Amino acid sequence: MNSPAALIETRDLRKDYVLGDNVVHALAGVSMTIEAGEFVAVMGPSGSGKSTFMNMIGCLDSPSGGEYWLNGFRVSELADDELARIRNKEIGFVFQTFNLLPRATALHNVELPLVYAGIGAKARVAKATEALRQVGLADRMHHRPNELSGGQRQRVAIARATIMRPALLLADEPTGNLDRATGEEGIRLLEQLNADGVTLLMVTHDSALGARAARRLLMEDGAIRHDESRAAAALRDAHA
Repeated sequence: MNSPAALIETRDLRKDYVLGDNVVHALAGVSMTIEAGEFVAVMGPSGSGKSTFMNMIGCLDSPSGGEYWLNGFRVSELADDELARIRNKEIGFVFQTFNLLPRATALHNVELPLVYAGIGAKARVAKATEALRQVGLADRMHHRPNELSGGQRQRVAIARATIMRPALLLADEPTGNLDRATGEEGIRLLEQLNADGVTLLMVTHDSALGARAARRLLMEDGAIRHDESRAAAALRDAHA
C-alpha cells in the first residue's frame, strides 16, 4: 500500500534499455515521494535519467522493475488502455514544443482531452472557452497555432494540459523555445496554477528556473543524487 499522503510514490523504479550486447540502466532504482500541491524541479545533465523519469511519471513508458503509485493507483502494473485513461484524467502535459495540432484552432486544441473523455460537444466548447479565457486568450480561440506567438501557443498548451483538472501537471523544459521575457510569462502562469493547488513537476536544464521550485531533485546516472528544498538550498548557500 502506498503512503496516504503521497500523490506520487516510487519504490526502486528501474528502466533498462538493451542496446546490442549492452544494457543501459536509464533509471537505477529511484525511490521518492511527492505530496499534493508541491512544485518540484527535476534537474541534471543530459543522460542523467531525468527525461526517462518524466516518461515514467507521465505514464508514457513502463518501468522494467519497481513500483509507481499515482494518486492511489498502482500504475506500474496497469495495461496500456488503463494507462491511457490515467494519462487523460490524472496528468496534464506541457511540452517544450507545445505539441499543438497545426490545422486546429486554439479552441479545438484545448478541447482534445475532453473529446477523449467522451464529453459532449456543447460542454466541451464551454469548458475550452473558459480555459482559454483564464489564460488570457479569449480573443484568440479561433486562431491556429501559426497565427499565434510563441507565448500564446504556450498558453494554449497550458489550457489544454489543465482542462481535465489533473492531479499532476508535468512541464518538460516549458520555456526552452521561448525568449526570456515570454518564458517568464509562462513560468508565472505555471506558478499561479501551483499556488491554486496544482502539483507541478518540471524538468529543466535552467538552474535559475529550477531555483524557483520549492524542491529540486538532482539526477545523475539514473538516480536521484540530491533531494533539496529551496529553503535548505538558501541556507546552504548562505553558509558557503
